[in-house]
Amino acid sequence: MTNTNVQGPVALKNVASFMAMTTKLIERAPHLPGFGVCHGPSGLGKSWASMFVQMKVKARRIEVGETWTRRTLLRHILKECGETVRKSWSASDLAELAKASLGADTTRPLIVDEADKLVDKNMIEVIRELQQESGIPIILIGEEKLPAKLLTVERMHNRVLDWFPAQPCDLDDTRVLANAFVPKVRIDDDLLDTIRRRSGGRARRIVVNLEKAAEYARNRSHKALDLKLWGSQDFYTGEPPAQRDIEQFPRRTLRVA
Repeated sequence: MTNTNVQGPVALKNVASFMAMTTKLIERAPHLPGFGVCHGPSGLGKSWASMFVQMKVKARRIEVGETWTRRTLLRHILKECGETVRKSWSASDLAELAKASLGADTTRPLIVDEADKLVDKNMIEVIRELQQESGIPIILIGEEKLPAKLLTVERMHNRVLDWFPAQPCDLDDTRVLANAFVPKVRIDDDLLDTIRRRSGGRARRIVVNLEKAAEYARNRSHKALDLKLWGSQDFYTGEPPAQRDIEQFPRRTLRVA
C-alpha cells in the first residue's frame, strides 16, 4: 500500500504470504507448474502486496486494462522487459519476442494484475503460452471468482502450483496501517478493532477510516484517540448513504396560476 508520506508498500500479512508464494515459484524444480494465483475481494491489498514483492525480487508487473487486445497485452509485457516494438508487428511477432525476453532471466517473475479480464476475453492462453515457453514464474491476481474461471480453462488449472486467497486484515495489520499512515495520532486498540470490523477487514477502507479518525483527533487537539472519544462518529464502509425516507419531507402542493 502506498501513500505520499509512506515509503513504499506497507508490510501486512498478505504481503508476507504473497512473498512466500513468489519465492516458492522462483525456487521450484523445473518440472513443476509455474503459475501462482492470488485471489480475493477488492480492497484486501492484493495489488499492494504485489508491488512490495515487485520491488523485492525485481519482478515485472502489468495491470490488464478493460479494452486490451492480445497485441496490447504483449506490448505492455515487452515494455516491462525494456523492449522497443514496432506498430507493424503482428501478435505472433510480439509473442515470440516476449518469450525470448522473459526467458532471458527466469528468476524475475511476471505479475499480472486484473487477470480476470484475460479469462473473460479468452486471452489467458497467451499468458499460458508465454509461461510454458519462457519458463518464468507468473503470478495472476484477481477477484474471488478467478480460481473458478481458471478451472474452466482446461490447459490452465493444472498449471497452478500455488493458490493464495488474500485474507482480511486482522488487528495486527490494522495497527501496522495506523503506524504507517497516521503516526502522529495514537489510536487505541478498541477503536482500531472497531475500524477493522466496520471496514470489513479491507485495507483500503481501513486507511480511509484511520484518516477520518486522525482528522477528528487533530480538530480537537487529541494526541490519542479511543472508542469512547470517537463516540458516535460514522465509519466509512464503502456503501452509499441510505436514501432518506420521502415521508420525512413535507409535501408541497403545486399551484397553477
